[in-house]
Amino acid sequence: MIEIRTKYIFFIYLVLVGFIFPACQIEQEKEVFMDKEKHRPLYHFTPPSGWMNDPNGMFYFDGLYHLFYQHNPDTTIWAPMHWGHAISRDLMTWEHRPVALYPDSLGMIFSGSAVVDHRNTTGLGRPENTPLIAIYTYHDEEKNKAGFLDFQTQGIAFSNDKGKTWEKYAGNPVLSNPGIRDFRDPKVFWHEATAAWIMSLAVDDHIRFYRSSNLLEWEYSGSFGKDFGAHGGVWECPDLFELKVDGSDVSRWVLLVSINPGGPNRGSATQYFIGDFDGNTFTSENSEETILWLDWGRDNYAGVTWSDIPEADGRRIFMGWMSNWDYANQVPTDNWRSAMTLPRLLSLFNTSAGIRLKNYPVIETLSLRKGTLVLGAEEKSWDVGPAYEGRIRFEMPENADKDFGFEIFNQAGQVVRVGWDAGLKNFYIDRTQSGTNDFSEEFSGRSLVPGVHGNEVVFDFWVDVTSIEVFIDGGKIGITDIFFPDSPLTGLRIFGDVEMMGGAVYTIQ
Repeated sequence: MIEIRTKYIFFIYLVLVGFIFPACQIEQEKEVFMDKEKHRPLYHFTPPSGWMNDPNGMFYFDGLYHLFYQHNPDTTIWAPMHWGHAISRDLMTWEHRPVALYPDSLGMIFSGSAVVDHRNTTGLGRPENTPLIAIYTYHDEEKNKAGFLDFQTQGIAFSNDKGKTWEKYAGNPVLSNPGIRDFRDPKVFWHEATAAWIMSLAVDDHIRFYRSSNLLEWEYSGSFGKDFGAHGGVWECPDLFELKVDGSDVSRWVLLVSINPGGPNRGSATQYFIGDFDGNTFTSENSEETILWLDWGRDNYAGVTWSDIPEADGRRIFMGWMSNWDYANQVPTDNWRSAMTLPRLLSLFNTSAGIRLKNYPVIETLSLRKGTLVLGAEEKSWDVGPAYEGRIRFEMPENADKDFGFEIFNQAGQVVRVGWDAGLKNFYIDRTQSGTNDFSEEFSGRSLVPGVHGNEVVFDFWVDVTSIEVFIDGGKIGITDIFFPDSPLTGLRIFGDVEMMGGAVYTIQ
């Protein structure tokens, strides 16, 4: 009898709710929710809520890609840093895990890396488990405010349950600060030739290298960069690795270094150097004045690569933070902030000026394709939806002097333009009319890329609600920008008199 009365009362309650909160109000609540989420990408990685910046501690182990990231779970602005955590089997779909590392008495948890300690060099493993080791920067903000210079040190944490939980090493810090204000972002790998762990560390305006046999005790071995590359801002987030040049057995070492400010189109960006590593330090084969950019857009920063990808796979896979410190804290999202770029395959190729680095989305992106739209050369405009992959080919006559490209747009007249400026001899992304841009004076404008082209130019691009990643000629040029339209840019159209040779769009839902 009690059960029947309870069901009856609940039925009356539902009826009353229907009168008190009519459908229009429910729809309004849905709209408010959607407004908060309207800028969230559909297939790029974003935090479930809160703030996110640099990717950290990326490694592969036991069939899973691990992604950690700078994270403030409590608000959507940069604040006390934690390490957020997510896992994936295919680099495309991610499962959020609990926060991995929290601030403690030594400071916030800044950027760093993680490795699989296969040899248990640390002695922190167990007979039945291979230890996973995270190495990161401690940032003591109280010491910073008090005027001390040694407020950044390096600490480690370890996991014996495949990365589910992490325990901080009792002997932290493992690398103390000699009195340098910027002393951070350790990226570690095992160097087989010298049987040692190598750490690349961003130190003010250059990179220092350290060696260790056990990840617990470190000795300085060399430095690079004071007179090389771009120096418009602080150096951050280094990564050092070896790659073969496409189509050959020749290999080179690549050093990634992020810089803020000082990017090619203002604000944050990532430069790279090609050269050699002798087990102690890096040397560049390019001149001191040569500046090479991994991505020319405004929104690819602090990117590093996954460690411990099996030799049978052999790829060097990169991911960056899709934002810029010029405006990262002001972008118009509510309960979450920032996304990561697509994972990208890095490779080397020869040019007349020397060996260069190419980056292009990994083959796993093919799994995102849900439908195909062939772009006929006789057409100029298509309805493509808010999230898709595209390819457009243009024929270019010799000494071409005409602008050309494509635009993504909505019915409100908001547009992002991608193309070639014949007068400036630049490729570009122009987001001047892309939608909301008054949150920062630094946001609006064009990302320019000095470039050359042959008789054909191929644009490959990935659009995801509020971002576009463009790759020209198979990734020899990359340009990444974000934008915030009032409604999704679901239209695609061609501009210019240059002949389009065709293309395709692959919808992603």
